[in-house]
This record gives sequence, C-alpha cells and structure tokens, in this order.
Amino acid sequence: MGQNLFFFLTNKKQINFLYENLSLRDGMYLMRQHGFTAVPVVSSNGEYVGSVTEGDFLYYLTDHPATNLDEVFIREIIRPGFIKAVPFNVSMGELLAASLEQNFVPVVDDRNIFIGIVTRKNILSYLMRDRTVKNEDN
Repeated sequence: MGQNLFFFLTNKKQINFLYENLSLRDGMYLMRQHGFTAVPVVSSNGEYVGSVTEGDFLYYLTDHPATNLDEVFIREIIRPGFIKAVPFNVSMGELLAASLEQNFVPVVDDRNIFIGIVTRKNILSYLMRDRTVKNEDN
C-alpha cells in the first residue's frame, strides 16, 4: 500500500460536520437532515474537538429529561477520546489501525485544525481495487 493519507482524504468542504457551539436542537436537526449517525465536531476557529453520534444525543436526553434543547450545546455531549483524530502526516499503518476502530478517521493539521476525514469505506475500496488489479495481472 504505497499511498499516503491524502489519497484517501475526503476534504472538510465535502463533508458534514457540526460546530461545538450549536444547540442540541440544531445539532439533532442537522444530523437527521443529512442522515448521518456520527459526525465530527469543530470549534469556531476550525479545531477538531471530537465527534458525536445519535446515541450521544439520546443518552444525554435520557439522563437529563428536563433539558431545554436550545440551552445545551454540542460541546457538552462530546465524549473525551471518542473517535480520535490523526495528524496529516500519520503513517499508513497507524491510519489503518485507527480505521479498524472507527468508521471514519478525522484528520488534523499541525495546529489541530480539522482538514477532513478518511473513511474505512475509502480504504477498503482501494484495497479491493488494488487486489483486483493484481489478480488480473497474474
């Protein structure tokens, strides 16, 4: 696998993500509208702060049933260490290892600015194409 991370990267402009200062109401609306079950969360200055899932919203609301959805913000439901980001210069081995644990791997620059994601699907698609090409050559 002689590629680098940028071969697999889906740029930030091409994906949906949430800002940490969105209310739970707005975050749930956007997740439902786009149909995703997990999305990256960034700060107002573009830093990766974590990711949230539909379950994070559900568990928060279950634990805090009297919640006003407009007064709680996405940053309050982020689980520390969940869906860790990797630096843009990560080795392919480390990227593959991260993709085994997560459906997508957030990628950040050296200032922790979110630049995009690498999906497990992109990696597996590449490996399947590469294998097919190698089998056809034999």
